[in-house]
Amino acid sequence: MTNYKKILLAAGAALMLLGSAAQAAEKLRIGTEGAYPPFNQIDASGQVVGFDLDIAHALCAKMQVECEVVTSDWDGIIPALNAKKFDFLIASMSITEERKGAVDFTEPYYSNKLQFIAPKSVDFKTDKASLDGKVIGAQRATIAGLWLEDNLDGVVDIKLYDTQDNAYLDLAAGRIDGILADKFVNWEWLKSKAGQDFEFKGEPVHDDDKIGIAVRKGDDALRQRLNAALKAIIEDGTYQQINAKYFPFNIL
Repeated sequence: MTNYKKILLAAGAALMLLGSAAQAAEKLRIGTEGAYPPFNQIDASGQVVGFDLDIAHALCAKMQVECEVVTSDWDGIIPALNAKKFDFLIASMSITEERKGAVDFTEPYYSNKLQFIAPKSVDFKTDKASLDGKVIGAQRATIAGLWLEDNLDGVVDIKLYDTQDNAYLDLAAGRIDGILADKFVNWEWLKSKAGQDFEFKGEPVHDDDKIGIAVRKGDDALRQRLNAALKAIIEDGTYQQINAKYFPFNIL
């Protein structure tokens, strides 16, 4: 074999290695909580599933990247993103001014409302006078918890939980009088056996809650790619198919 052929073969092998490295670099990590059904939860087989994950995987397919899922406790989920434990965060996170100081958000991928639930057997009114003295639960570090602290501190006894499921357990056990949470999460629980004796109370107290995907501050390239992929799955009907899998109404 001539030296020229050897050089060509070596160059070809180098290009193949570079191509493999480029493909490997297109692996992204999805961050989520895994304790917020129907948006994200861990199923019986240990897989993280739900609306958030279906949307995330659809976005990865549009971006033509391989993705893996990483879970984190809610309280530490933004620090985990900023510590580069994952590349983007999709966990039904409300876009707030405070959070925008720590992370950047995509365009909203759904809109949410906050609404109380309580036992069907109870005349549960949601004005301040009627709520006075009641024990109301919410998940810690959520819009619901912040709304209670901003609007009903000193009126109700606010009990905050590490997960939404633990709040539901206390409500079902009668340890709290009601819960304020995302309407769609409450809707899912009310359909369950545990939630069958409970119902929505009053009207939504906050109906302009936009939910976005978070990336690290300054990661504009990934944010723009996610926005483009989100637009694409809305336009081609993929988003609507995922929506219909979980809800009989449009949450976009």
